[in-house]
Amino acid sequence: MAVGLGPLSTLHPVPGFELGIASAGIKRPGRKDVVVMRCAEGSSVAGVFTLNAFCAAPVILAKKRASGSVRYLLTNTGNANAGTGEPGLQNAMRTCASLADLAGVDESEVLPFSTGVIGEPLPVEKIEGALQAALDNLSENNWADAATGIMTTDTLPKGASRQFTHEGVTVTVTGISKGAGMIKPNMATMLGYIATDAKVAQGVLQDLLRDAANKSFNRITIDGDTSTNDCCMLIATGQAALPEITQASGALFAALKQAVFEVCMEVAQAIVRDGEGATKFVTVQVNGGATHQECLDVGYAVAHSPLIKTALFASDPNWGRILAAVGRAGVAQLDVSKIDVFLGDVCIASKGCRAATYTEEQGAAVMAEEEITIRIELGRGTCSETIWTTDLSHEYVKINAEYRT
Repeated sequence: MAVGLGPLSTLHPVPGFELGIASAGIKRPGRKDVVVMRCAEGSSVAGVFTLNAFCAAPVILAKKRASGSVRYLLTNTGNANAGTGEPGLQNAMRTCASLADLAGVDESEVLPFSTGVIGEPLPVEKIEGALQAALDNLSENNWADAATGIMTTDTLPKGASRQFTHEGVTVTVTGISKGAGMIKPNMATMLGYIATDAKVAQGVLQDLLRDAANKSFNRITIDGDTSTNDCCMLIATGQAALPEITQASGALFAALKQAVFEVCMEVAQAIVRDGEGATKFVTVQVNGGATHQECLDVGYAVAHSPLIKTALFASDPNWGRILAAVGRAGVAQLDVSKIDVFLGDVCIASKGCRAATYTEEQGAAVMAEEEITIRIELGRGTCSETIWTTDLSHEYVKINAEYRT
């Protein structure tokens, strides 16, 4: 069940970026599971990818090609094409070549993306059989259908859109994502596609995406598992009648940065809200760290603790589990006498022990809510970091136990 996640809001078309959806029947006959995206000629493309050493064949190929001329992005669901060795790489190249042949472009201008079961051969013939239908379906208005087409265990499609005006010209930023499990930063078992009609130099675009991902996609976690297939792409088609952004400064860049950050944050948090079996959306906020890294270390120790996550599912304010996680986060010379911990606005622990004003009734009231904030004040410095996560439910175990059946 998705927490606080409803139907898609309006996803504005991005001039110069088209999406087409078709059915290859990879896991289920009739399911629309192939998405082709076409970028206007001259578009700039940036990407961030998983750091998993067993990265999937399409990740290897997409990373190699992303800095060059890119015209098409090809996504399939139902099969990750990961753990497939050299044959998997050849299969990824073959699907790209087939699309390039149909579209009349060089195969180096096609980037592949896959998501689904790891370790199984990519059903190349099924994907090839769906490519022409996807090309025939290309439209700037197909964002919502594409958001559904890239889903795996997701229960709802995920997307966001922003528009702003600069010197009388409207600029659009629209994005979609997928992901619900095997979610942990760097990146997560997720795919994200964001497009804008602004004209942006490739280097500036790459830095913008990296910064945006670090504050959104790289701050979410569901189960601590970093996937083999994570990719997030940012495409700038250059169709808006505005000068090219060649440096990270000025009013136009600032407005674009805000819009990209907002879209990334919304679709990243939607992944958490739709976490497999999730019943709670949890914000872990760590303040007062000496460094940003120690804030992240504390935040992830809390967010990844199965004891804390199961307590969240049970709506049990077992604050001792939070203290234990903070204490084992590996922060050097941590003075527990300076640490305060809050559930929502309720102080549950102060100076390393139970707060004098705290009652179990207060904690239980906060834990009964669908959206919960755990705030930890370290009292060591001025750095802060925020992470978003979920509880751990019976349904999560069921979904993952039955994933291949």
